[in-house]
Amino acid sequence: MMYQDFAQVYDELMEDVPYEKWADMLHELILRYGITKPSVICETDTEDSTEEGKLASERNLVLDLCCGTGTVTELMAEKGYDLIGVDGSEEMLNQAVEKRDKSGHEILYLCQDMRELDLYSTVGTIYCLYDSLNYLLIKEDMAKVFRLVADFLYPEGLFIFDFNTVHKYGDILGDGVMAEDRGKLSFIWDNLYDPATCQNEAVLTVFRETEDENGLFRKISEIHEQRGYSLAEILDLLAEAGLTVVKAFDLDTGEERPAEEDSERIFIVARKCIPVNISR
Repeated sequence: MMYQDFAQVYDELMEDVPYEKWADMLHELILRYGITKPSVICETDTEDSTEEGKLASERNLVLDLCCGTGTVTELMAEKGYDLIGVDGSEEMLNQAVEKRDKSGHEILYLCQDMRELDLYSTVGTIYCLYDSLNYLLIKEDMAKVFRLVADFLYPEGLFIFDFNTVHKYGDILGDGVMAEDRGKLSFIWDNLYDPATCQNEAVLTVFRETEDENGLFRKISEIHEQRGYSLAEILDLLAEAGLTVVKAFDLDTGEERPAEEDSERIFIVARKCIPVNISR
């Protein structure tokens, strides 16, 4: 199983990930294209019992899908958003809950497989970061997740996510090995790519120093399987789910460069379409 013992070292291993930059980008995209407002600029009281108040409370809800240890969830809560965090790993959510207990933010965490997403209401924004969707190894599962996202999005709500491309797994990571010694924590990331399935198997081995006075290290090992998708595949699946692409750009180089097939990580902003009734 993935993200069990690994959850205990996840934040240390990912300390170089620019989470603050991503949270700032999410905030800017929501304000520019979305219907969700953080509490600091929200004019409608989300506790209002009127119909408009209830609708506003749904529009202003944000779902962090595959929230992991809740780092970005916390950053978005700091910006005034009303957050729900969903992840399939209890161990990762335990880390997220610890952060919530320290911050005091009112974040609802749910342990769910993204393919079985089930919320109590619609939400105005859903985001899914750091190639979480690449863990879906077949198109049918990706299509199912997109349909669920569309089902739980408020009309004109935003779905913001990133994904690693076939180019990244096949041409960049390939069958390479990454290793780094950080003193108290070291890791080896061994990749094996299958071009027939566009799937990458990564064997992650982490050595973390324990608190034992003898300086012993604990070994943690997990296998992570991900699949690369092409931009065309993702666009087709979004359209089938009734989601319209607002913006697609290369996350590694910034918004200046439009997403292309040779991009390594692509960031997508999509909107839930409003059905048009044509009467005769």
